[in-house]
Amino acid sequence: MIFKITGKHIDVTEPIKEHAREKTAKLPKFYDGVNRIDVIIEGKEGAKDMAVEIIARGEHSNVFVCKETGQDLYACIDVAVHKIERQLRKKKGKERNNKHIV
Repeated sequence: MIFKITGKHIDVTEPIKEHAREKTAKLPKFYDGVNRIDVIIEGKEGAKDMAVEIIARGEHSNVFVCKETGQDLYACIDVAVHKIERQLRKKKGKERNNKHIV
């Protein structure tokens, strides 16, 4: 599993990296094919809104993307992880249901 956490126009501190890594580490549990996760944190120093984008790349060119904006960075990470969990569950459910169709 490859984790990449980057910041645009903001310095990403170690506690932020650790929180993002901790939350995204459970994503392969929902879809086995995930092999790379990119977390992009975006924000300006003077602006109140922060943006978090999570990109999960899987086998067979499957790409899952979600973006969340808000004032609290940690809450944005949590909501974005929840959104991508739903996408992964849906994909796994579709693959599981389509295997038995003749």
